[in-house]
Amino acid sequence: MHQNYHFIKQLALRLHSEIAGKVFVEAFSQQKDELIIVFAEQTENEPQDREQQQLIKPFFIKATLTNSFSCLSFPERFDRARRNSVNLFHDFAEDRVEFVKVCSNERAIQVHFESGRDLIFKLFGNRSNFIALNEEGEVTQLFNNKLSTDRGLTVASLNREIDQSWEAFVANDGRFEPLFPTFGKVANKYLSGKLAGKDDLAERWAIVQEVLREFESSVFYITKIENIPALTLFETGEVVQVLHDPIEALNAFYLAYIRLSGLDKEKADIVRLLKKRIQQTDNYLENTFQKLVDLENATKNDELANIIMANLHVIPERAEKVELYDFYRDQPITIKLKKDLSAQKNAEGYYRKAKNEKIEIDRLNDSLAAREADRKRLQEHLEHIGGIELLRDLRAYIKTNKLEQGSAAPTIDDLFKRLDFMGYTILIGRNAKNSDLLTKQAHKEDLWLHAKDVTGSHVVVKNQPGRKFPAPVIERAAELAAFYSKRKNDSLCPVIVTPKKFIRKPKGLPDGLVLIDKEDIVMVVAKGE
Repeated sequence: MHQNYHFIKQLALRLHSEIAGKVFVEAFSQQKDELIIVFAEQTENEPQDREQQQLIKPFFIKATLTNSFSCLSFPERFDRARRNSVNLFHDFAEDRVEFVKVCSNERAIQVHFESGRDLIFKLFGNRSNFIALNEEGEVTQLFNNKLSTDRGLTVASLNREIDQSWEAFVANDGRFEPLFPTFGKVANKYLSGKLAGKDDLAERWAIVQEVLREFESSVFYITKIENIPALTLFETGEVVQVLHDPIEALNAFYLAYIRLSGLDKEKADIVRLLKKRIQQTDNYLENTFQKLVDLENATKNDELANIIMANLHVIPERAEKVELYDFYRDQPITIKLKKDLSAQKNAEGYYRKAKNEKIEIDRLNDSLAAREADRKRLQEHLEHIGGIELLRDLRAYIKTNKLEQGSAAPTIDDLFKRLDFMGYTILIGRNAKNSDLLTKQAHKEDLWLHAKDVTGSHVVVKNQPGRKFPAPVIERAAELAAFYSKRKNDSLCPVIVTPKKFIRKPKGLPDGLVLIDKEDIVMVVAKGE
């Protein structure tokens, strides 16, 4: 939370007390991601040689702005190197600071000078920057020129007016997030915990106001969260130090972070990664279990087929739906029918769906078992890593168990839409880039399908060694390729069918486009799952 708005708000007040009335002496950089700014009281007779100048009550601001860590600190002194040092923000030289204030509801500090110029400290995590604006409010210089969009910033755009009144809270049904986007993830989690189980709006509002007062009470905690130092506005994690001055707190946090040992940092990184994977696995388990519950609670397709077969004599021809007696639940039920099929053929269709339904339930159960085993292994890794005391042992364990090779490998079910039909697996790309991935991963003997001459999803039927693709399987896959294309509303759609080995993807071809060396065409009616 060292870049939380409510901390920066207090830091800006403290900086105003330190540098308001002082002049800008210099700003320079000795390292790519480091900026030093010096303020001091102005002397009446300054020596011509800046190096011989004795600064009166100097104040140093050091900004560390790397991709992985961004933080201000305030050293008592800083000796500038004679070489490899670059001067920055020359326009502010000898300009006196008029005031320092936080930008309203934004993680930025405005340093305003008597000349009318502004220096903005934009503290946006790994997009932090220092921005110079002239008297007309135009950006004249950036510390990090790669953040080119910062050239369009203005003081007005960095000040957001948000209605944070009781009336606005009521209008948002007691949700605090729209009123306080400045809290951030850590504070949101803290406040959400305090609000859990509280439904009365007045009580919720009182808690929000109490937490706001806590955030701005000038009590700062240096803690460790998952072995990484953190600066927070409330007690959490392993509290190391309690401070009451934002400058002292930021200095303490900065020192704690840069002194972090290699073992602590790498252990914290892998622990954070494993916990993220465990959370992803928990989400998958919850969603998959719900799918199973929904399938179990739904009316079974074989039951619908049995009801139709028991009532063949009362079902009129070309009916699109019919109400029959459900002898499983002792009540009427409305069953959808295909008007072009006889009642018996409709029942056969429901029997086929029942077979696929059973395959789907078995697949979900297998997937649940596999993910539960994954979760158990991740938890074991987490517990083992907690006890490692040597950096080389930690690195060896991570390498042996391949723990840094991305997040938990997604399954086919996670990557692509899937349909099981007559024992064959049909996979469907979700978009152009995803379709490219599907085609790339397909085996050369898999069957590849795509609606002809229009944009659409790639469809792949997984090959079963020693077996030819049955005609109904090809037709079903073609129906899906037609459905997930621009031809889905055509009366008939031509679909390309070919083994994947005849598909090529030359370098530079746009997402979703491929070259086809050999193809057959089937005509089908588009039909989804």
